[in-house]
Amino acid sequence: MNGTAAPRIASVGAYAPRLRIEAGEYREAWGEAPRGIDRTAVPDADEDAFTMAHEAAARALSAGGYDGTGVEFLAFGTTTPPMAEEELTARLRSTLDLPEGVATRTHTGSTRSGVAALAAGLDAGGRGLVVASDCPEGAPDGDLERAAGAGAAAFVLDDDGATVVDRATYTEPYPGTRFRRRGETDVEGLGITPYDRTAFRETLAGAFDRLDGGEAPTDVDAAAVQAPDGDLPYRVADALSVDPEAIDAAETVRDLGDTGAASAPLGLARALAADADRILVAAFGSGAGSSALLIERSGGNEVPADLALEGDVSPPFSDYLRRRGGITSGPPAGGGAAVSVPTWRRTLPQRHRLVAGKCPECGALAFPPEGACRDCAELVEYEAVRPADPGRVQAVTTIERGGEPPEFVPQQSRGGPYAVAVVAFDGPDGGTASVPMQVPLAGVDSLSVGDAVETTIRRIYEDEGVIRYGRKAVPANVRR
Repeated sequence: MNGTAAPRIASVGAYAPRLRIEAGEYREAWGEAPRGIDRTAVPDADEDAFTMAHEAAARALSAGGYDGTGVEFLAFGTTTPPMAEEELTARLRSTLDLPEGVATRTHTGSTRSGVAALAAGLDAGGRGLVVASDCPEGAPDGDLERAAGAGAAAFVLDDDGATVVDRATYTEPYPGTRFRRRGETDVEGLGITPYDRTAFRETLAGAFDRLDGGEAPTDVDAAAVQAPDGDLPYRVADALSVDPEAIDAAETVRDLGDTGAASAPLGLARALAADADRILVAAFGSGAGSSALLIERSGGNEVPADLALEGDVSPPFSDYLRRRGGITSGPPAGGGAAVSVPTWRRTLPQRHRLVAGKCPECGALAFPPEGACRDCAELVEYEAVRPADPGRVQAVTTIERGGEPPEFVPQQSRGGPYAVAVVAFDGPDGGTASVPMQVPLAGVDSLSVGDAVETTIRRIYEDEGVIRYGRKAVPANVRR
């Protein structure tokens, strides 16, 4: 750690999709609801673990007043990477505009990978950014799917904030508690309830007992315990020497569902945002392993937080199945945009960070920054500039089924109609850049000329097996 003290948690961000499936929808469809869960968060058709990671990380940076330029280390934890083999931190570095030389680490394959990423950030030293994001899935009629949720939490590590005063890990072989086969997307479990509960309890208690040199801590204000459902965390409260009220202070499972690798980090984010002074974090990964952290806020200092976890869109169960993607087809053969990956890559500054060009002759803005200036008609070398976000709608139309380009058919099939808008963004020194953008319409009553919109990262489409991510617009009065 370069001879310096371990960094502290300086600011926090969190994000969950606005879509929620009520427990009653599961009960009506399958005759059974998830245990201890009121509703689960469901990713929209263009959301995944990567887009949620970007949202949470952007909020953590903004909450602490960071612009990302000083970040030295980036860690990402998930069990549901959108690509089974690809370094996603490279894309995350680009969308967040972090330094090119930032060290990166990816943790996956276990629901405790989010806390493992946090531990890696603490070990790295310096200013770090740690993100845990997940959206597990199970068989449509299974217990794991009924509990499955989605969400992300992010932490900026720096020299001031909440201190991780102790941490420990523990492993004990418990095969079959929860697993995902190679090449599959659905999580499975053997469903042997006593076996699962014993694995959960023994493994978490094993890490907890190793805290503070074997003198396990007591009197915590909040306990962020891994939550595969709303029942298990409370069943291990006595083994962790915490009261149910401490688990209440950090739980997110009742409103989000099982968020996998983001479960314990989301609980930590909620506890820090509520100014809890002493927090226990207990993360579990089937197989089985556990990680425990004890965190304290010194001097009553607040940890700046921006948590966007509320859900206000509740589609029917049939809509949920459609968005999940299991009952929709892929794009039609031929006729797509066919933008090659090398060509797409050359435009990443515009797609990832909304970089426009300023004409050195007349000062007009151009998006994309290429070709002759629209104002003075000169062929120039544009100066890269970042327009202000939010922008305002200049023109808008809604794309209904059948009107979408072929590459957007999967999104249309899963997510329904979407808007395409021309959005004007003001330049830092005057002028405006007009940018065509998609606008997801889930929960949006209407979109009109003059409305303010903000941008975020979403899936644009997938072609040649490669997911194309880029900026989309969301009405500024709608929580994205």
